[in-house]
Amino acid sequence: MLKNKKNIITSLIITFILISTFIFIFVSENNEVDALSKYGSRSDEVIQIQTKLKRWGYYNGNIDGIYGSQTVSAVKYFQRKNGLTQDGIAGPATLKAMGIYSSSSSSGTANNSSNVNLLAKLIYGEARGETYTGQVAVGSVVMNRVKSSSFPNSISGVIYQSGAFDAVSDGQINLAPNSTAKKAAQDAINGWDPSYGAIYYFNPATATNKWIWSRPVTVTIGKHRFCK
Repeated sequence: MLKNKKNIITSLIITFILISTFIFIFVSENNEVDALSKYGSRSDEVIQIQTKLKRWGYYNGNIDGIYGSQTVSAVKYFQRKNGLTQDGIAGPATLKAMGIYSSSSSSGTANNSSNVNLLAKLIYGEARGETYTGQVAVGSVVMNRVKSSSFPNSISGVIYQSGAFDAVSDGQINLAPNSTAKKAAQDAINGWDPSYGAIYYFNPATATNKWIWSRPVTVTIGKHRFCK
Protein backbone atom coordinates (compact mmCIF):
# COMPACT_ATOMS: atom_id res chain seq x y z
CA MET A 1 0.00 0.00 0.00
CA LEU A 2 2.85 2.36 0.94
CA LYS A 3 4.64 1.50 -2.30
CA ASN A 4 1.52 2.39 -4.33
CA LYS A 5 1.28 5.77 -2.57
CA LYS A 6 4.93 6.49 -3.35
CA ASN A 7 4.33 5.58 -7.01
CA ILE A 8 1.31 7.88 -7.16
CA ILE A 9 3.25 10.75 -5.59
CA THR A 10 6.17 10.19 -7.95
CA SER A 11 3.81 10.18 -10.95
CA LEU A 12 2.18 13.40 -9.77
CA ILE A 13 5.58 15.08 -9.36
CA ILE A 14 6.69 13.98 -12.83
CA THR A 15 3.38 15.18 -14.32
CA PHE A 16 3.73 18.55 -12.56
CA ILE A 17 7.29 18.97 -13.86
CA LEU A 18 6.23 18.13 -17.42
CA ILE A 19 3.28 20.55 -17.32
CA SER A 20 5.46 23.32 -15.84
CA THR A 21 8.10 22.77 -18.51
CA PHE A 22 5.48 22.92 -21.28
CA ILE A 23 4.02 26.16 -19.88
CA PHE A 24 7.50 27.73 -19.60
CA ILE A 25 8.37 26.83 -23.19
CA PHE A 26 5.02 28.07 -24.50
CA VAL A 27 5.27 31.41 -22.65
CA SER A 28 8.91 31.88 -23.66
CA GLU A 29 8.18 31.23 -27.32
CA ASN A 30 5.25 33.64 -27.33
CA ASN A 31 7.26 36.34 -25.57
CA GLU A 32 10.00 35.89 -28.15
CA VAL A 33 7.48 36.35 -30.96
CA ASP A 34 6.22 39.52 -29.31
CA ALA A 35 9.75 40.86 -28.85
CA LEU A 36 11.13 40.42 -32.34
CA SER A 37 10.56 39.45 -35.94
CA LYS A 38 12.85 36.86 -37.51
CA TYR A 39 13.08 34.33 -40.33
CA GLY A 40 9.70 32.67 -40.77
CA SER A 41 7.69 35.40 -39.01
CA ARG A 42 4.46 36.56 -40.64
CA SER A 43 2.88 39.75 -39.29
CA ASP A 44 1.94 43.36 -39.87
CA GLU A 45 5.22 44.29 -38.20
CA VAL A 46 7.10 42.46 -40.96
CA ILE A 47 5.16 44.53 -43.50
CA GLN A 48 6.33 47.69 -41.71
CA ILE A 49 9.92 46.44 -41.76
CA GLN A 50 9.78 45.58 -45.46
CA THR A 51 8.09 48.86 -46.37
CA LYS A 52 10.69 50.97 -44.59
CA LEU A 53 13.66 48.98 -45.88
CA LYS A 54 12.32 49.13 -49.44
CA ARG A 55 11.79 52.90 -49.21
CA TRP A 56 15.39 53.34 -48.04
CA GLY A 57 16.89 51.06 -50.70
CA TYR A 58 17.85 48.11 -48.48
CA TYR A 59 15.17 45.70 -49.73
CA ASN A 60 14.12 44.77 -53.26
CA GLY A 61 11.61 41.99 -52.58
CA ASN A 62 7.84 41.96 -52.28
CA ILE A 63 6.09 43.59 -49.34
CA ASP A 64 4.20 40.46 -48.32
CA GLY A 65 4.59 40.30 -44.55
CA ILE A 66 6.70 37.15 -44.77
CA TYR A 67 10.14 37.30 -43.14
CA GLY A 68 12.06 35.35 -45.77
CA SER A 69 15.71 35.21 -46.82
CA GLN A 70 15.52 38.51 -48.73
CA THR A 71 14.17 40.28 -45.66
CA VAL A 72 16.89 38.73 -43.51
CA SER A 73 19.55 40.00 -45.93
CA ALA A 74 17.99 43.48 -46.01
CA VAL A 75 17.84 43.65 -42.21
CA LYS A 76 21.50 42.59 -41.99
CA TYR A 77 22.40 45.32 -44.48
CA PHE A 78 20.48 47.89 -42.45
CA GLN A 79 22.13 46.67 -39.24
CA ARG A 80 25.59 46.91 -40.78
CA LYS A 81 24.98 50.48 -41.95
CA ASN A 82 23.66 51.51 -38.54
CA GLY A 83 26.26 49.88 -36.28
CA LEU A 84 23.93 47.16 -34.98
CA THR A 85 24.56 43.45 -34.42
CA GLN A 86 24.27 41.82 -37.86
CA ASP A 87 22.08 38.83 -37.02
CA GLY A 88 19.23 39.48 -39.46
CA ILE A 89 16.74 39.55 -36.58
CA ALA A 90 14.55 42.61 -36.05
CA GLY A 91 14.87 42.76 -32.29
CA PRO A 92 14.19 45.80 -30.06
CA ALA A 93 17.36 47.72 -31.02
CA THR A 94 16.85 47.19 -34.75
CA LEU A 95 13.15 48.03 -34.59
CA LYS A 96 13.96 51.21 -32.64
CA ALA A 97 16.51 52.21 -35.30
CA MET A 98 13.79 51.72 -37.92
CA GLY A 99 11.33 53.82 -35.95
CA ILE A 100 9.04 50.88 -35.20
CA TYR A 101 7.79 50.81 -31.62
CA SER A 102 5.53 48.46 -29.69
CA SER A 103 2.89 49.75 -27.30
CA SER A 104 5.21 48.88 -24.38
CA SER A 105 7.99 51.21 -25.50
CA SER A 106 6.32 54.53 -24.75
CA SER A 107 9.48 56.09 -23.30
CA GLY A 108 11.42 55.22 -26.42
CA THR A 109 8.67 56.68 -28.55
CA ALA A 110 8.70 59.93 -26.59
CA ASN A 111 12.46 60.26 -26.94
CA ASN A 112 12.26 59.49 -30.64
CA SER A 113 9.49 62.06 -31.13
CA SER A 114 11.62 64.74 -29.50
CA ASN A 115 14.57 63.95 -31.79
CA VAL A 116 12.36 63.84 -34.88
CA ASN A 117 10.83 67.21 -34.05
CA LEU A 118 14.19 68.88 -33.43
CA LEU A 119 15.75 67.46 -36.58
CA ALA A 120 12.62 68.43 -38.56
CA LYS A 121 13.00 72.03 -37.36
CA LEU A 122 16.63 72.05 -38.54
CA ILE A 123 15.65 70.55 -41.91
CA TYR A 124 12.81 73.04 -42.34
CA GLY A 125 15.06 75.96 -41.47
CA GLU A 126 17.93 74.81 -43.69
CA ALA A 127 16.28 73.12 -46.67
CA ARG A 128 12.52 73.64 -46.91
CA GLY A 129 12.88 74.76 -50.55
CA GLU A 130 14.78 71.61 -51.52
CA THR A 131 13.46 68.32 -52.89
CA TYR A 132 12.40 65.65 -50.42
CA THR A 133 15.63 63.73 -51.01
CA GLY A 134 17.58 66.94 -50.43
CA GLN A 135 15.81 67.46 -47.12
CA VAL A 136 16.56 63.91 -45.98
CA ALA A 137 20.19 64.45 -47.01
CA VAL A 138 20.46 67.48 -44.73
CA GLY A 139 19.06 65.37 -41.90
CA SER A 140 21.51 62.57 -42.69
CA VAL A 141 24.42 65.00 -42.34
CA VAL A 142 23.30 65.57 -38.74
CA MET A 143 23.06 61.81 -38.17
CA ASN A 144 26.51 61.25 -39.69
CA ARG A 145 27.94 63.83 -37.33
CA VAL A 146 26.32 62.10 -34.36
CA LYS A 147 28.15 58.91 -35.38
CA SER A 148 31.46 60.73 -35.91
CA SER A 149 33.94 61.08 -33.04
CA SER A 150 34.68 64.62 -34.27
CA PHE A 151 31.23 65.92 -33.31
CA PRO A 152 28.84 65.75 -30.33
CA ASN A 153 27.19 62.36 -29.90
CA SER A 154 23.57 63.52 -29.84
CA ILE A 155 21.21 65.15 -32.32
CA SER A 156 20.69 68.19 -30.11
CA GLY A 157 24.43 68.47 -29.47
CA VAL A 158 25.20 68.46 -33.19
CA ILE A 159 22.45 70.91 -34.11
CA TYR A 160 23.27 73.42 -31.39
CA GLN A 161 27.04 73.20 -31.75
CA SER A 162 28.30 76.76 -32.07
CA GLY A 163 28.36 77.98 -35.67
CA ALA A 164 27.27 74.64 -37.10
CA PHE A 165 24.06 75.66 -38.87
CA ASP A 166 22.75 78.98 -40.19
CA ALA A 167 19.20 78.06 -39.19
CA VAL A 168 20.27 78.10 -35.55
CA SER A 169 22.23 81.34 -35.91
CA ASP A 170 19.43 83.26 -37.64
CA GLY A 171 16.59 81.82 -35.57
CA GLN A 172 14.87 79.76 -38.27
CA ILE A 173 15.31 76.73 -36.02
CA ASN A 174 12.34 78.12 -34.08
CA LEU A 175 9.94 77.88 -37.04
CA ALA A 176 7.30 75.15 -36.91
CA PRO A 177 8.29 72.36 -39.33
CA ASN A 178 5.78 71.01 -41.84
CA SER A 179 4.84 67.35 -42.30
CA THR A 180 7.39 66.89 -45.10
CA ALA A 181 10.25 68.02 -42.87
CA LYS A 182 9.05 65.69 -40.11
CA LYS A 183 8.89 62.76 -42.48
CA ALA A 184 12.36 63.60 -43.83
CA ALA A 185 13.70 63.75 -40.27
CA GLN A 186 12.27 60.34 -39.45
CA ASP A 187 13.78 58.84 -42.61
CA ALA A 188 17.19 60.31 -41.77
CA ILE A 189 17.03 59.00 -38.21
CA ASN A 190 16.03 55.60 -39.52
CA GLY A 191 19.11 55.36 -41.70
CA TRP A 192 18.35 56.65 -45.18
CA ASP A 193 21.45 58.56 -46.25
CA PRO A 194 21.22 60.19 -49.70
CA SER A 195 24.30 62.25 -48.77
CA TYR A 196 26.51 59.14 -48.96
CA GLY A 197 28.18 59.68 -45.62
CA ALA A 198 28.62 63.46 -45.86
CA ILE A 199 29.27 65.48 -42.72
CA TYR A 200 29.11 68.90 -44.42
CA TYR A 201 27.01 70.61 -47.10
CA PHE A 202 26.96 74.05 -48.63
CA ASN A 203 25.31 76.17 -51.30
CA PRO A 204 27.94 77.08 -53.95
CA ALA A 205 25.99 80.23 -54.84
CA THR A 206 26.27 81.69 -51.35
CA ALA A 207 29.25 79.98 -49.66
CA THR A 208 32.06 82.36 -48.68
CA ASN A 209 34.20 79.96 -46.66
CA LYS A 210 37.12 78.87 -48.85
CA TRP A 211 37.79 75.82 -46.66
CA ILE A 212 34.46 74.20 -47.48
CA TRP A 213 35.31 74.24 -51.19
CA SER A 214 38.29 72.00 -50.49
CA ARG A 215 36.18 69.17 -49.08
CA PRO A 216 35.62 66.07 -51.27
CA VAL A 217 32.08 66.14 -52.68
CA THR A 218 29.95 63.01 -52.29
CA VAL A 219 26.85 64.20 -54.16
CA THR A 220 25.02 67.33 -55.31
CA ILE A 221 21.28 67.51 -54.57
CA GLY A 222 19.42 70.64 -55.59
CA LYS A 223 21.29 73.72 -54.43
CA HIS A 224 23.46 71.83 -51.93
CA ARG A 225 26.78 70.12 -52.36
CA PHE A 226 27.38 67.41 -49.77
CA CYS A 227 30.94 66.59 -48.74
CA LYS A 228 33.16 64.86 -46.22
